[in-house]
Amino acid sequence: MLKLYNTLTKTKEEFKPIYTGKVGMYVCGPTVYDHCHIGHARGYVSMDVFRKYLEYLGYEVRFIMNYTDVGHLVNDAEIGEDKIEKKAKAEKIDPMEIVENYINSAKEDFKSLNIKPANFNPRPTQYIAQIIKFIEGLIEKEYAYESNGSVYFSVAKFPQYGKLSGRKTEELIEGSRIENNPEKKNQLDFALWIKSDENHILKWKSPWSLGYPGWHIECSVMSADLLGQDTFDIHGGGNENVFPHNENEVAQSEAYLGKKMANYWTLWNMVNINGEKMSKSKGNHTSVKDILKEYDPMVIRLWILSSQYRSVINYTPSVLVQAKVNLEKITDWVRNLKNVSGDSKGSTFGVPKVEPLENSEKIDFSHIYQKRFEEAMNDDLNTPLALSIVYELITETNKLMTENKLSADSAKNILSFWEKINKVFGLIIKEEKENIPEEIVKLAEERKLARENKDFQKSDELRKKIEEVGYIIEDLKDNNYLIKI
Repeated sequence: MLKLYNTLTKTKEEFKPIYTGKVGMYVCGPTVYDHCHIGHARGYVSMDVFRKYLEYLGYEVRFIMNYTDVGHLVNDAEIGEDKIEKKAKAEKIDPMEIVENYINSAKEDFKSLNIKPANFNPRPTQYIAQIIKFIEGLIEKEYAYESNGSVYFSVAKFPQYGKLSGRKTEELIEGSRIENNPEKKNQLDFALWIKSDENHILKWKSPWSLGYPGWHIECSVMSADLLGQDTFDIHGGGNENVFPHNENEVAQSEAYLGKKMANYWTLWNMVNINGEKMSKSKGNHTSVKDILKEYDPMVIRLWILSSQYRSVINYTPSVLVQAKVNLEKITDWVRNLKNVSGDSKGSTFGVPKVEPLENSEKIDFSHIYQKRFEEAMNDDLNTPLALSIVYELITETNKLMTENKLSADSAKNILSFWEKINKVFGLIIKEEKENIPEEIVKLAEERKLARENKDFQKSDELRKKIEEVGYIIEDLKDNNYLIKI
């Protein structure tokens, strides 16, 4: 039984899809004016794991993630520069070229992190006609009004306003990021359509003015179009946007459709950098591409999985060092299991193929671990607990392999279990060691001979030579060894 924390109800609830065997899921995507940062990676990897766990449970998931390419203004305001236009002016190129560049950049990062592509990636600029129609419907239902060429949603007409963020109206006014605007009847009213000034590049004709859509209306229109004019199952996003963005989505969608927008709101938490909130203004903004220069993308993915998606996760260089060690631990375990099972491609140097003894035990305890894995994931996608269960399995099977007590059939069963749950974790495990240069292998063999002759001084000197060129040699029993990069 999958239970999710629902931001809408502030409780953990059993997940019940609207349609048996099918799930509709919409996730707020990035505004494409810059490269993805580590916070994006945390969010979209978390939602990818969520989607893959739903598929593991047998659901057919219709997964939508947009790219915001207009209407998101600097400081999330309703007056001022569009983030994409600002970037375009700085780089002296067309705004849509900025959009294409950074969508491609995001796709590169997502592919590196093994994030499964969405079924659809809608963009607001492709939805202008539908947005105008949606706004016209809100005006007709008297939830919205035109003022000086702009159109605003009337918060007073929607009594449930604040139900997602849990704030009262007076608190919302105090916490609002919106500047006082004389065009509004109420300062909490938010823009659905904004009349553009002459300097604004991205603008379209509408019944009210030459202008552009507000940031919030876009997700309501695109989700309704791609998931149906009805309630859908899951809305994902970052919890920093619960107000005003998600709150406004709820209000305008439910006012227009006359029913609940989404049954479950699953929002990931933020990333801190060295204990402080990540922010460009603080100079601690870290892009995915910068980290990928130093680390395998699976190290980043494993680090993200080590924290439950609703908890604040702290990024420091040391956490990736530990994640790298853990990835190596998993990788070596998988390779050793393949070796025992007879499926090894013989890619390790100095390690002979393990031949299990005739009396090796046929142990199949993977079903116990599978049950524990599912219990962890069913508890609001508790990935750190699920990983700890895998580490326990690694310790137990490594002990059996060391003692030659694991049969080939048992190794195959454990591998089968790992491959099944790794469809959820999404870790790409390199089945073969990267090619080790011949000169490094010669040094390792020379060192092995020195150890056999008990010439430990020469053995240490050869180890240092190997390490100086970026390789690590790990000593195993019976004077065997393993070369690592």
